[in-house]
Amino acid sequence: MDSKNQEIEKLGIDTIRLLSADAVQKANSGHPGTPIALAPMAHVLWTQFLNYNPKNPDWANRDRFILSAGHACMLQYSILHLTGYDLSLDDLKNFRQMNSKTAGHPEYGLCPGIDVTTGPLGAGFANGVGFAIGQKHLAAYYNKPGFDIFDYHVYAICSDGDMMEGVASEAASLAGHLELGNIIYLYDDNKISIEGSTDIAFNEDVDKRFEAYGWHVQHVEDVNDIHALALALRNAKAEKQKPSLIRVRSLIAYGSPNKAGTAGSHGSPLGADEIKLVKEFFGFDPEKSFNVPAEVEKYYAEAGAKGTAKEEAWKKLFADYKAKFPELAAQFEAAFKGELPAGWADSLPTFKADAGKMATRQASGKVLNAIAAKLPHLIGGAADLSPSTETNLKESDSFTSENRAGRNFHFGIREHAMGSAMNGMALTKGILPFGATFLMFSEYMRPPIRLAAIMKINPIFVYTHDSIGLGEDGTTHQPVEQLISLRSIPNNIVLRPADANETAIAWKFAIEHKGGPTVLVFTRQGLPILDQDKYGKATGLVKGAYVLSEPETKPELILIGTGSEVALAISAQAKLKEEGIAARVVSMPSWELFEKQDAAYKESVLPKALKKRLAIEAGSELGWHKYITDEGDTVTMPGFGESAPAEELNKHFGFTVENVVNKAKAVLGK
Repeated sequence: MDSKNQEIEKLGIDTIRLLSADAVQKANSGHPGTPIALAPMAHVLWTQFLNYNPKNPDWANRDRFILSAGHACMLQYSILHLTGYDLSLDDLKNFRQMNSKTAGHPEYGLCPGIDVTTGPLGAGFANGVGFAIGQKHLAAYYNKPGFDIFDYHVYAICSDGDMMEGVASEAASLAGHLELGNIIYLYDDNKISIEGSTDIAFNEDVDKRFEAYGWHVQHVEDVNDIHALALALRNAKAEKQKPSLIRVRSLIAYGSPNKAGTAGSHGSPLGADEIKLVKEFFGFDPEKSFNVPAEVEKYYAEAGAKGTAKEEAWKKLFADYKAKFPELAAQFEAAFKGELPAGWADSLPTFKADAGKMATRQASGKVLNAIAAKLPHLIGGAADLSPSTETNLKESDSFTSENRAGRNFHFGIREHAMGSAMNGMALTKGILPFGATFLMFSEYMRPPIRLAAIMKINPIFVYTHDSIGLGEDGTTHQPVEQLISLRSIPNNIVLRPADANETAIAWKFAIEHKGGPTVLVFTRQGLPILDQDKYGKATGLVKGAYVLSEPETKPELILIGTGSEVALAISAQAKLKEEGIAARVVSMPSWELFEKQDAAYKESVLPKALKKRLAIEAGSELGWHKYITDEGDTVTMPGFGESAPAEELNKHFGFTVENVVNKAKAVLGK
């Protein structure tokens, strides 16, 4: 490389460093040290390796980039601005301010060029595994000889913190097992965390750890050696079988005379005086802020502009592909837009009341297998529990290192990584993922559920064994507080269907829903199938709550149930009728959907004048008082469960017709 190119590269890298430092300083908040140190990394990626088009950040075959070290987001914002994304210098100046595109950690949908919301450490690392799965599956399904429509890579910058978080270990193990050679991660080994040197808590041999996972591991001694960085990235790209980790040594806040290599530069601005010293170190005017030399602006703009030609070449390839494979091309175009195949819902089964009892997990399995052929982009699996969660697609193969077209995923006992990978898969347009485990183990998955809700993306989280009804496994496996916990997450729709037909409608809703994840909650134990002609139609589920059974005379009381407790409410209604008490039964599978209805509909289901109400749910009482009023009561769980057969547990905790009737009469003062 000639001296002129070396000079512009150095000037560009130093511009990235100082833009990042200035933005953090102006906000008086943020993490300056890592963006300053890793500017060479961003430079090499965006000028030599990433396939991207700033004019179309959503290009289907772009390389994905994840800043798993999300606290270093000014690094990403700076390079996005310089390479031509719709991110102005004013946006950089508004870092961490209200209504800015440049949030304190990268947010999908807020800032162009951000492929996934990161911040909680380890999450981005695991999301990348989902992105990589998505690429492999799309390629296996759509690519044809001579038409590599999907051949992109997944790049990430990770930190010591990512390496410490358990979800990264889960995800790395899965990625190595699946031989996801399209993963290339750069690990910033700066040996600094908030409390000081990482030696106080972290001294493992990361190289050997990842080699044991089955990764291709390299080491770059100095991040400022951009030639060594580029060589390592080329080697990683050439490795087709193993995921790649490149461990790169850096000096946090490099160029800062007083804070380089210290924890003080990790989570706090450098300070006005120190910033001037840093600028002097790099040969910039210490009195100028957000300074982008004209030659740097031109250099990065030209680098970004190359993406237009790259996408145009891909469009030409896709046009030729479409001419030769019109059905596949049309299928992808529709899936990319989020459109569902015409008539897909016609395959949804209906269930007859005389079929006997059926657990909603079993009904869910029947629904999944009935619709799978019509929805080829619906893929998923379980955390080693598909026989129990009934989530195996019987006509499909497993996704493995040898078969990328398989639709059944074996995530292993890695619930956190499963949820995070699902988010990466959900962000891959053309794929709709689901993942299953027991409701109790949603506890391992709250971070990815929350992040899916923040991003307003649509993975489907399937949870079975939803109450004390699972019986003998006992307190540790019986969910009590999980329903209200999941209901508390904004943008998250929780559905607990009452029977097989509500289950079918729940799946229909989940597949069609936009704007956040859906949580489907199913029983282990068999439930009666409610007669669709006798009772309210299961389609009422989409409104969150509906009148399932109305008495012949004016109701004195409303019994509100969810899931397995709806059948109990129906039985109690019949018993109350024998005693001359008229009760309305409301099935309420989703609080969130009910809250979206207008006032007139809510009044039709839960009239304000009818204040005598009894809610029945085998979970925590918390939150129910919003619906039962001061004159109502609940039949809920007072604490944790016990280990015993389900029938004994229901009797012990009051989930019996006799107890519900007595509670109802007490509410009425009878």
